[in-house]
Amino acid sequence: MRQFLRDNGLSITLFALFLLSLVGQALTGWRAHAEELRLHELPAIGFLPYLRSGHFISAVFENWESEFLQMGAYVLLTVFLFQKGASESKKPDEENPEDEAPSAHRNDPNAPWPVHRGGLLLKLYSHSLSIALVTLFLASFWLHLAGSTRRMNEEALQHRQPPQTMISTLAEPEFWYESFQNWQSEFLSIAVLLVLGIYLRERGSPESKPVAAPHAATGH
Repeated sequence: MRQFLRDNGLSITLFALFLLSLVGQALTGWRAHAEELRLHELPAIGFLPYLRSGHFISAVFENWESEFLQMGAYVLLTVFLFQKGASESKKPDEENPEDEAPSAHRNDPNAPWPVHRGGLLLKLYSHSLSIALVTLFLASFWLHLAGSTRRMNEEALQHRQPPQTMISTLAEPEFWYESFQNWQSEFLSIAVLLVLGIYLRERGSPESKPVAAPHAATGH
């Protein structure tokens, strides 16, 4: 068990922080939603019904959507674009191991099994990270859209207005405002980390270049 925790400590810690944050969001969102209902002289709903409400679903997947968009875009952009001096960029003037043909390792016993199989399976596996991230983005976008539609319909019911469809939600400026306010911050954060990593260091972190590395050093 100690070996497992040491070898997987980073992912375990991050998932634990995610769960704690999600529970915190749910509890505080429930209280905030109850306050909104009180101001409209409506009764509060229970915690479990709140987890199925548009207020909670829309807020959760609005953020997931932007995170998966950021990661998917970054993975794809680093295939074609370079940033001299960045530790996470390929070297613009040299061959990079990321571009090596996987078929050269078909007989390597430690290679993943799609490498041994080859063919279409290997082609899909060669792009499986971006496929997974784009799929997660699209799923989160759809759930954000569905949650926003449910939230708007809950508010419409309170004001005795007709419900709307997911298609009509797509035409709402508020829906795109929710998306763009998160997208811009995600792209800003990754760009800032990329540029700061050229000149600044964090000893011991693989996300940073070695402390003594020159600013122009690019890649791993």
